[in-house]
Amino acid sequence: MNTRRITNIGSFRAYVEHYLRHNPNIHQNMTLLVRQLSPTADGLPLEIYCFTNTIAWNAYEGIQSDIFDHLLAILPEFGLRVFQHPSGADMRELRPAIVEQHGAAQ
Repeated sequence: MNTRRITNIGSFRAYVEHYLRHNPNIHQNMTLLVRQLSPTADGLPLEIYCFTNTIAWNAYEGIQSDIFDHLLAILPEFGLRVFQHPSGADMRELRPAIVEQHGAAQ
């Protein structure tokens, strides 16, 4: 029972750290960490803490965007998805399926 069990979130966390450690835009001699925060009703937050090799604002924003674009795109490979609170549009999209399953409201 004292063996380590690898989970999909643990594998993803390791992937993110590896990705950042091999990203030429990330400063490798400064703090770099990827950690899970406490779970909430909104999901399991993942904190990414690192520094870019530039202080130019536009370049920094581009690097940050590229990192998150990549991580969001790769999430399904780990069996994970981003949590987002449903919007009114989401509810309207569900209505046809509910009506089909349960019939129109009387």
